[in-house]
Amino acid sequence: MQSSVNRPDSPPAAPPAGASRVQVPDTVAVKKHYGRWLAVAVLVAIALGVVKSLAQNPQLEWDVVGQYLFDGLVLEGLGETVVLAVLSMIGATVIGLLFGFFRLSTNPVLRTLGSLYVWVFRSVPALIQILFWGNLALFAPRLGLGIPGTGWTLVSAPTNDVLSPFAASIVALSIANGAYLAEIIRSGLLSVDEGQHLASSALGLTWWQAQRKVILPQALRVMIPPAGNQFITLLKETSLVSVIAGGDILSKAENISGYNLRTIELLIVAAVWYLLVTSAATLGQTIIERRTARAQRQQKRKARAAETPVSAQEATR
Repeated sequence: MQSSVNRPDSPPAAPPAGASRVQVPDTVAVKKHYGRWLAVAVLVAIALGVVKSLAQNPQLEWDVVGQYLFDGLVLEGLGETVVLAVLSMIGATVIGLLFGFFRLSTNPVLRTLGSLYVWVFRSVPALIQILFWGNLALFAPRLGLGIPGTGWTLVSAPTNDVLSPFAASIVALSIANGAYLAEIIRSGLLSVDEGQHLASSALGLTWWQAQRKVILPQALRVMIPPAGNQFITLLKETSLVSVIAGGDILSKAENISGYNLRTIELLIVAAVWYLLVTSAATLGQTIIERRTARAQRQQKRKARAAETPVSAQEATR
């Protein structure tokens, strides 16, 4: 005799043929956020009020802004700003790699040297560093290369000829931002599991081969977001070199406003270009982060696909 009571582990009984299904309304109660809409309305009203105030301000000549927005000197300063930021970022990356590895070294001398560099150049404001390198000729009129203690000089030249304002700006920004990148690189290297180092040693890779082929590619995923933010910060820090006439876009804007006396209008021109350049850098950072995340997902998918046949074989044993 078969029991009519269904077991707990048995599938639910199918409805009889011809029976009508119960229609369940597919509706979800949506909570109304009146506070959010009110906040948006207040912010929009404030923004419109600021725009209207600027547009109707009789002290601002917007035709001057339009006139100098694509001026030759301004565009020249824009190009030098981008070149200055890129070269400084390359120099800062090289310095950051060197001192980032120093910070992780088992050698106490190198580790102390790396810590001192990061401590000093993260503590001293970038503006002071720019002024220091821009005025280096005040206490070192000539730069030379020779044999210490002998008085023999192989190469010597005036400091101002070697370190022009543009070159001094690159040196100052590279050293200042290298301290931050050293910490970014150190944190990225520490994020890699210790097992990766042991596996590299087991494969017979040298230290440099392990870093180049195993450790750094994995650490890049952690380094890219903060390094991208640092580059955007560096783009804005290029405005500081205007104190030594470094040739950036703010220096050009100040030079123009020096003879037409339209200071605010030229500052708006510089601000617009900085906004556009940093927005482009932010977009580039977003694209790089997405591609890096996509490549990582593909690697994980391939790793799972490679492990699946092995798991299936073990299950059939």
